[in-house]
Formats: sequence, structure tokens, C-alpha cells
Amino acid sequence: IRDSPHATMYQLVEQAAKRKPDHVAYTFMGKKTTYTQFMRRIEAAAKGLYKMGIRKGDRVTICMANTPQALDCFYGLNRIGAIPNMIHPLSAAQEIAFYLNASHSKAILTLDQFYYKVAEIQSQLDEPVTILIAKIVDELPAPLNMLYPMTKNAREVKKLPKKGYTLWYKMVEKGRKQTLPADDGKYDECGAILYSGGTTGTTKGIVLTNKNFNALGQQVIAANPMFNPGDKMLAAMPLFHGFGLGVCVHTMLSQGGRCILVPRFTAKSYAKLITKYHCNFIAGVPTL
Repeated sequence: IRDSPHATMYQLVEQAAKRKPDHVAYTFMGKKTTYTQFMRRIEAAAKGLYKMGIRKGDRVTICMANTPQALDCFYGLNRIGAIPNMIHPLSAAQEIAFYLNASHSKAILTLDQFYYKVAEIQSQLDEPVTILIAKIVDELPAPLNMLYPMTKNAREVKKLPKKGYTLWYKMVEKGRKQTLPADDGKYDECGAILYSGGTTGTTKGIVLTNKNFNALGQQVIAANPMFNPGDKMLAAMPLFHGFGLGVCVHTMLSQGGRCILVPRFTAKSYAKLITKYHCNFIAGVPTL
């Protein structure tokens, strides 16, 4: 797209937030977050990451399901010019080691249930990596947040040790008074690293610029002239997937749409979510 805006992903979302501050940016497990609230969360994440030592050009691996913390981290990194390295949360321990070494990541964000996979490969890493741990329960609305610890999924999560990681929300809190540098992000700089499927050989990191993602968002909307700000997309495709990140998430957030975040796909929940939220758009691969 020749007239693609000369802006970063963060800057486009910021522009959408200024146009529609009270619109809902995303819904997670019934909990709504407006664009104004989302921008505050991104800013808080960026401050925490900066306080932790993440700088422009640094890589941070995001090994997450479709959760609010993953979005905060993705756009927070983009705000400071750092690069999200997107990988499958169900990757095997050895695969995670490969991704961390290949990207020279300074940190990794993952869910508490995957902590031990990351911890066991620490000795195989070329450089020390800070482990950031997020918890699903921290983002659930009442009364789900009180009921969640009693669910089967919660009971299956192995208890975390007392050290060896930093909780995501504590990292964010530590950066509360941090001052961020001026936003000097460029549209042609690397926006994220995704990985090829490894069908014909070893999986390879694919460097995508801000403009790649922004142009994709514009193209999707141009091909769907029925789109209106506030329209809802069922975001069931995962964030480590180019389709999930570029179409289901960034297209909607950069254009003022609303993402219905689905952390775990099942056919049963998919059908319920479509009817519950009256989704305007769904995007997926043939098997889904």
C-alpha cells in the first residue's frame, strides 16, 4: 500500500484511541477494556519494561495465549522501540531455548503454567534471560477471579517457586514513576519477529516492520467496506500466528475495532462467543 501511514503500530492504535476513547478495545472473559484504559495499560507496561532495562532494539519473547498482558507487552515494547519475538506458548522446552537464542532475547513473558519449561532451559541459553510471569486470574472479572482457583485448569498449574522470575504486575508497578523517552519510532523499523513453520527445514525468524502490519490492517479494512469502528472481531487465532496478530488483533485495534480475545479455542466456546457478542467478523484457517 503506497499511502500506508508513516507511523508505528503503537502510534496507529494511539490515533484510534484519540478518535474513539470510550469505545471498547477488547473484551477478555467478559471484562471490557476501553481504548483509553488500553492506552494507560500500554504506557504502564512500557514504563515497567523500560525500568527493567529494556531499550530500543532489544528483543523480548512473548510466549502467551491471547490475553490482555500479551497485548500490553506487545504494544508497550513497540512504544519504546523494542521488538516482540512471538512464539507458541505450547512450544517444547528445547524449542523455547532455540527461539530465545536465535532472537537474543533479553526477557520472556509467559503464563505461570509454562514457567517450569522456561526455567529448565536456562543453562542452555547464550545470554541471561529475565522470566516475566503473567497469570490469567489477574485479568478475570468478579466473580470469575474468585472461582478460577477452584477450576481444573488452575489446579493443574504447578505452584511457582519463591524466586527465579518476576510477576508481570509487579514489574508494571515498579515502573510507575519511570519517565519514558520521546516516541521516535519509525514505520520502517522492525515491529515484530514471527517464525516460519519449518516445513522445508529449520524454522526461521521473519522480521516484519511496523509498515507490514499497518498495511495489512488497511488492506483488510479496504476489502471489507462494511466495517465500522466498534465492530467486533472474534480473535481466536493465536498471537504468535501472523494471521492472528495481524488480522484478528492489530487490524482491529489500529482501525478502532473491538477484539474478543479467545485464549483457548474449542468449537463449543467458539459458537457461544459468536452468538454472545454478535461478532461482525471472524478470521481463521480452514481447519478452524
